[in-house]
Amino acid sequence: MGDNNVNLPPGFRFYPTDEELVVHFLHRKATLLPCHPDIIPDLDLYPHDPWELNGKALVEGNKWYFYSRRTQNSNRITSNGYWKPMGIEEPVMNSNGKKVGIKKHLVFYVGEAPSSVKTNWIMHEYRLSDTGSSSRSSKRSGHPKMDYSKWVICRVYERDEDDDGTQLSFLDEVYLSLDDLDEISLPN
Repeated sequence: MGDNNVNLPPGFRFYPTDEELVVHFLHRKATLLPCHPDIIPDLDLYPHDPWELNGKALVEGNKWYFYSRRTQNSNRITSNGYWKPMGIEEPVMNSNGKKVGIKKHLVFYVGEAPSSVKTNWIMHEYRLSDTGSSSRSSKRSGHPKMDYSKWVICRVYERDEDDDGTQLSFLDEVYLSLDDLDEISLPN
């Protein structure tokens, strides 16, 4: 799995869903519960440009994953640019249809506003929803209510020029590749 020394068996890949990122990783981090294997590192994102994440974040394919402290302001400034929110926030739902988190979309710009240049670097920043069911369990166990606003989990990737943001399933890719059969010469 890239440059990270992760103790997973060969053939295993890290392709979590939005729900899995929020419920199985971010929630455990925020409530100080252990996560096994502990593969996602903590990273202060804002000193780093997105192309500097290799070796600092968990990489799987063309996606980087890391925990970061949540910033309340919109100044997500790095040394060469900034992350600008796209104005898109969507709920992350669990399998029971309950809202467990929020997914925020950001895009990286090189330079300083207003003369900055939009790049193909995209970040999904996940945070826990304010109405967590664990606040009830923490009251029962005698622990104070956890402050969910401290941590986020981020997925960063560079979108292809012709990528419209949707992902194709394996079967869709196979189906679309059948179009190329005209260009293949078969032996007689």
